[in-house]
Amino acid sequence: MVNQEQNFSSKFLFLAASFVLVAFIKNANCASFDEAGNQGEMEDGEAWTMVQKSGNQFVVNGQPFYVNGFNTYWLMVFAADQSTRGKVTEVFQQASAVGLSVCRTWAFNDGQWRALQKTPAVYDEDVFKALDFVVSEAKKFKIRLILSLVNNWEAYGGKSQYVKWGKAAGLNLTSDDDFFSHPTLKSYYKAHVKAVLNRVNTFTNMTYKDDPTIFGWELMNEPRCESDPSGDKLHAWIEEMAVYVKSIDPKHLVQIGLEGFYGPSTPNRAQVNPNSYAQQVGTDFIRNHQVLGVDFASAHIYPDSWISQSISDAHIEFTKSWMQSHIDDAENYLNMPVIFSEFGVSAKDPGYNSTFRDTLIRTVYQTILNSTKKGGAGGGSLLWQVFPEGTDYMDDGYAIVLSKSPSTSNIVSLHSKRLNTFNSFCSWKCHWGCKKKHVLDNFQFHEEF
Repeated sequence: MVNQEQNFSSKFLFLAASFVLVAFIKNANCASFDEAGNQGEMEDGEAWTMVQKSGNQFVVNGQPFYVNGFNTYWLMVFAADQSTRGKVTEVFQQASAVGLSVCRTWAFNDGQWRALQKTPAVYDEDVFKALDFVVSEAKKFKIRLILSLVNNWEAYGGKSQYVKWGKAAGLNLTSDDDFFSHPTLKSYYKAHVKAVLNRVNTFTNMTYKDDPTIFGWELMNEPRCESDPSGDKLHAWIEEMAVYVKSIDPKHLVQIGLEGFYGPSTPNRAQVNPNSYAQQVGTDFIRNHQVLGVDFASAHIYPDSWISQSISDAHIEFTKSWMQSHIDDAENYLNMPVIFSEFGVSAKDPGYNSTFRDTLIRTVYQTILNSTKKGGAGGGSLLWQVFPEGTDYMDDGYAIVLSKSPSTSNIVSLHSKRLNTFNSFCSWKCHWGCKKKHVLDNFQFHEEF
């Protein structure tokens, strides 16, 4: 009898929660969310606003905003050529259709083919207009952008290009890591930051630093300073540049762009790293993210690069522990959300198959969802990477073409709907008050990944 009563109570709570959700969708005079879970046009006509953070959550209009997103780094370069510009629209359209709400892409291309920045502070206006197009097109599909400002790696220029420019100007430079410490190279970077943040979009006539289409700025893609394992050189650069970005644009969020490796300041976390080398690359997850001006944390997930290229169950177990560790630290030490801003598996890996890829994606999504249900710091994740059809020649092995991958597409879509459900629950400000938490505690999802 007791079990029957418990079962009845559980079913009643589930039905009650479902009823509340339906009633909310039909009747609530609060913020409306589109199918992608984005905050779109408000019912009273108010336009969507900046993403902000409140404690360890992202918020829009004071309401939690959980992220399901993706990477497509080459959007600006494709937009610069009329023959490939349509692919930008295509990838946003396909991503929006499965509920992806945030895209991370490059706002740099330094000194190389179709360069945005041809030489320090000298720009190709046509390429800048291409970036304008990317921002305006993202806005049409209600997709927000994380824009990265420079690369650690040589692709698209990176810190090595800044060093080449410095040498050409007669500077005595001995390492690409001089990018982080030489005053002239730092001034080059600051000039680029200033140019991008103050850019007036030629399509929308809106300054980038005022545009809510931009989710936030990333200081650098995967910064490392291997010449200084202590981490002091990179840390000083982060301190300087985070404050500089905020001095120009206090409205948008800022992240560093780290891979998430634990460094010398937390020797007790060294065992969480994928290998011993990770502690020697000059980054320090907790210390770096405690810097003034940094709003949210990032970590990447590449067990096939960090542990072993051959596919194994160990990759899944590592992914779970790696994510949980960073979520816990974001809650306990940083008081900020963490986005797992790159994750994926290469089709070129020995033993790869699409089933394993789906398992990895499910693992990431379930870990995020477990945090979301508790109102935790797991702010979201970004697939590396989503491509439209006909761009196979750009594939690094990690590309996901949603139209050719129905099982993966279904997993992505279901996760978007689940996060949208939480966004919708949390967006109802009308009469819930503290009761919201109890409804969420008792609401169970019966669809399986």
